[in-house]
Amino acid sequence: MPNNRSQIKRDKQNKKRTIKNKALKSRIKTAQKDLLASVNENKLEVAESGRIRLDKALDKAVKKSAVHKNYSANKKSQAAKLVNSLKK
Repeated sequence: MPNNRSQIKRDKQNKKRTIKNKALKSRIKTAQKDLLASVNENKLEVAESGRIRLDKALDKAVKKSAVHKNYSANKKSQAAKLVNSLKK
C-alpha cells in the first residue's frame, strides 16, 4: 500500500487508464480480426468498411495515447494492402 496521498491518487488514475486502454486495444484487435475474415472470404465491400472501422479505432487510440502513432500507421498500411489485394 502506498504511504502518501499523491501515490494513492496516482494508483487510482492508473487503474482507470488501464481499463480504458484495454478497451481501445480490444476494439482495434476485433476490427483487425473482422477485416481479415472479410478478406479471406473475398468480400470487397465488407473489407473496405472494415478497414474504415479499423482506421477510426486506431485514430481514437492514438488520440487517447493508448497506442503509438507509428503502430497505428503500420496497421493502417497493412490493412490498406490487404484490401487492395482484393481489388486485383
